[in-house]
Amino acid sequence: MPKLKTSKSAAKRFRLTGKGKVKRTRSGKSHLMVTFSGKRVSRLRKSALVCKAEEKKIKRMLLA
Repeated sequence: MPKLKTSKSAAKRFRLTGKGKVKRTRSGKSHLMVTFSGKRVSRLRKSALVCKAEEKKIKRMLLA
């Protein structure tokens, strides 16, 4: 059976942490940010972890 290729779309969106968790960027930062409060904008800058339900699928796309 041939090797599986890494999903390049997933590789651009997700990163693995040192302990093997999956990091992602927050959505909603592309435009219309003038209407957001400064507190909300600064919160959107920080990365977040992917939920457990999706983690297995994303790891498979990254490590294939």
